[in-house]
Amino acid sequence: MISSKLGRILDRPLAPLAQRIPLGPNAITVFGFLVTAVAAFCIPFNLVAAGLLILLGGLFDMLDGLTARAKGMVSAFGAFLDSTLDRYSDSLIFLAFAWYFLERNDFYGIFWTLGALVGALLTSYVRARAEGISIECSVGLMERPERVVLLALACITSRPLPFMIVLCVFSHITVIQRILHVYRAGRQR
Repeated sequence: MISSKLGRILDRPLAPLAQRIPLGPNAITVFGFLVTAVAAFCIPFNLVAAGLLILLGGLFDMLDGLTARAKGMVSAFGAFLDSTLDRYSDSLIFLAFAWYFLERNDFYGIFWTLGALVGALLTSYVRARAEGISIECSVGLMERPERVVLLALACITSRPLPFMIVLCVFSHITVIQRILHVYRAGRQR
């Protein structure tokens, strides 16, 4: 929803900055993934630090595409690498939250966290599968930018359970929205 509303609105004002970044977009993607992996490791031990690192990783996730477009380095492999490492990032963060809840014997937290993980992965899978059959599918309430913000807030507020419930419910609503979108688009062909 955030990305569909804002789109590439930041490209023009941030392009000069992106052109000066000494790293290529794929290096930025990998670096952002590493920051997110460290954030996941921090979740069971220091939620606030983890939340700040999640936001930093999200910043790199935004910068890689911006840098690719600003430097004219957009590539199919870059998009593939970004998407793949985003799935690893999501998985590591949700698994770290499951660990956090396990250490507190909070089985409701584990349930909602694993449900949110499945929803996040299916949200991305449904989009990729739709695009594989040539149907654009970026509809829905809970795309990656929303997940990153909510996961960071779950950490920073030190109250992850309500955020896991919201992430779980709205991720699965997004999957349903995308399935219906593909169904309608397929019928119009």
